[in-house]
Amino acid sequence: MFGLETLSSSAHAVVTVGLVLTEAIALYVGYGAFSSVAGTTVLDMVGGEQ
Repeated sequence: MFGLETLSSSAHAVVTVGLVLTEAIALYVGYGAFSSVAGTTVLDMVGGEQ
């Protein structure tokens, strides 16, 4: 798919760790944005902040 099979084993490990780290960062940022929007909406629905 990406031609990762042509990399050496140590380069393959570095690429794999980089991809996992990138995915984790994207999920962290996405979840933060979602919880900010959803949290505000839910608080407005139940009566606002107290």
